[in-house]
Amino acid sequence: MCQCHNPINCIIPPHMLEVMLLRGDKSVRKMAEGLIKIGDSVREERAASAGSGVVPSAGGGGTFVSMAMAQGAATGHTCYREVYDGEEKASLPGTLARKEGDPATGDAEVDAAYDGAGAVFDLYSEEFGRNSIDGFGMKMLQTVHHRRNYNNAFWNGAQMVYGDGDGQIFQTFTELSVVAHEISHGVVQHSGGLIYQGQSGALNESYADVFGAMTQQRAQGQDVYEADWLVGKGILGPNINGIALRSMKAPGMAYSDALLGKDPQPYHMDFYVNTTSDNGGVHINSGIPNHAFYLYCMYMGGKSWEKPGQIWYKALQQINNPHATFGDWAAQTLDAAIDLYGAGSYEMLMLRRAWNLVGIDA
Repeated sequence: MCQCHNPINCIIPPHMLEVMLLRGDKSVRKMAEGLIKIGDSVREERAASAGSGVVPSAGGGGTFVSMAMAQGAATGHTCYREVYDGEEKASLPGTLARKEGDPATGDAEVDAAYDGAGAVFDLYSEEFGRNSIDGFGMKMLQTVHHRRNYNNAFWNGAQMVYGDGDGQIFQTFTELSVVAHEISHGVVQHSGGLIYQGQSGALNESYADVFGAMTQQRAQGQDVYEADWLVGKGILGPNINGIALRSMKAPGMAYSDALLGKDPQPYHMDFYVNTTSDNGGVHINSGIPNHAFYLYCMYMGGKSWEKPGQIWYKALQQINNPHATFGDWAAQTLDAAIDLYGAGSYEMLMLRRAWNLVGIDA
């Protein structure tokens, strides 16, 4: 089955699991094999439910939630969040732990997911005029404590799901850039989509990284020079040699570890990775458009969600090409910059320079 048509968008990339299968001890190999099998199971369930009017439970053997139930009925831009406790089980969504307006529970993962979704909602609503994930007030459904020691987080087409990590290789998955990354996969899905294969898949991943970093920066009140430009900072275990899953500032430098290997992301088209793994390297080659966005922000200064973010969001809404290449995306961002700021504007010229610096003619 082609994974690109019914993907689950996981934060831990397949290339990490492949390295662990080669380098890990028996328990690590078993864990990596388990993650791969779970991913395949969820993907198959999502494929089976496609076009049926229901969304997958994303746990294998769980209940199904109708599309109507998965969307909020609120008018205007009203945030509605539900966070479920998976109780270390596979079925989704689990037991409702906190809904919109409820006080903090004291469960750090429940409250982090709740607060994180709120920060993402606020970014899209207040800065881009978008009403939740689908633009029409969709409920933001999340499950924490998914499975026991589960080393991943994902968007399954209907909700966000977070494991607790095993405490050794990976820790909490409710870090804000991860929450925003997964929710932003939903935004891509409801904005025409980018097929999860090759360059369009890498653009899908890059958009999620860009808006994950953007959400983190906005929540911390940082300008582009103050930000660390890391995605997944703090989720690596205590004995892992690394600072994050990915670095937009320096792709390829986020980690270098005996168990996980070295961060394989390129920063320039000269180092583009041709591979059949990971749907054509969607988590790897996303480093190139990630770095272009970072470079553009360095030229522009200020806040990433201001001019750069406006261009990226507008490009997603207008590209209308699920098979877009990096060149297609660069051209669409230039069109967006012209629409917003004018032909020959500083904003447009610096954007072209940023794309050229990563080896993409624009």
